[in-house]
Parts: sequence; C-alpha cells; structure tokens
Amino acid sequence: MVTLLLPDLHLRLETDRGVFSPDRIDAGTRVLLESVPPPPAEGDLLDLGCGYGPIALTMASRAPGATVWAVDVNRRSVELCERNAKAAGLDKVRSAHVDEVPDDVRFRAIWSNPAIRIGKQALHEMLTRWLDRLTPDGVAYLVVQKHLGSDSLQNWLNDQGWPTTRAASRSAYRILKVEAR
Repeated sequence: MVTLLLPDLHLRLETDRGVFSPDRIDAGTRVLLESVPPPPAEGDLLDLGCGYGPIALTMASRAPGATVWAVDVNRRSVELCERNAKAAGLDKVRSAHVDEVPDDVRFRAIWSNPAIRIGKQALHEMLTRWLDRLTPDGVAYLVVQKHLGSDSLQNWLNDQGWPTTRAASRSAYRILKVEAR
C-alpha cells in the first residue's frame, strides 16, 4: 500500500511487484498531479499508462462528472487500478488494457507519466496512437524527466503537428502541454 496525499485528495492505494513504482508515488507523477490545471468536468479523459491508478483516481476525484479511462499494457496494473477505484468509490473509472478501449472514444484530456524507457520508436507509436484521439479542444499533459529527453520529445511532438509547450518545470521534471493537431 502507498499513500497519495495531495492538497485536495488523500488515498491509500494497493500496489504489487511488477507494476511501476510499487513502494511510493513516483516523483514525476507527483509533479504532474501538483502542476496541471483541473481536468474537464465532463467527457472522456485518459490516464495513459495507469499503473495502480494514482493519476486516474486523481482525475476522477477532480472531475466526478467525467469518465476516466485508465489504460495500461500490464494487466496486473489494470486490475489494481480497478480495485483502487472501487475502494475509493470512484465508479466512473474504466480500467482497461490498451487494446480494449473502443476506437470511437475521443478524449478531452490525457494525463500521463509515459513509459519513456520503452524506447523512442515504441514511445512515438504509443503517443501517436493516443494523441490522435484527442478531441479538437483536447489537451494532454505529459511529465518527462529532463535528462530522459523531455526537450527532444517536445521538439518531436511539435514536428508531428501537435502544438507542445512546457507548462511547468520542477525537480528535474518537465510538464509538456500537448494540444490536438
């Protein structure tokens, strides 16, 4: 179990070995949750790479009228996120494997601490797949460590047609704001 303590939220989250950052809330995730503006109040929102759910549950708590899709390639992560959402009484969280989200769902917001270490090509494919599903007014917020390529990722996103700016910078992390193309 780990504790997610934010000014507006206090959750105990079940974790397990084999999922990202099982003994604590990752520093990048904390920077993201403390830095981004509130998500849209309604519509479909996405936590890309949900792990055991700290980002998805924060989105759902801050936007109770929205449906939050919590997706991951790791089925154990999806199960833990689903259990944590139930325990927190957040019934509008939809935990799903990345291949189980209906193709017609479009997102008003995406929040992610993306899996940078999967390699550039896999990262670019993953981001293309999901950023192309932003609504015309949709915005994504990605947290990336400076030394893991946040600046080059920002340049790549801009080169691909997604207007991308640095929304915040703190503790060796950058928050990239990505707009729909």
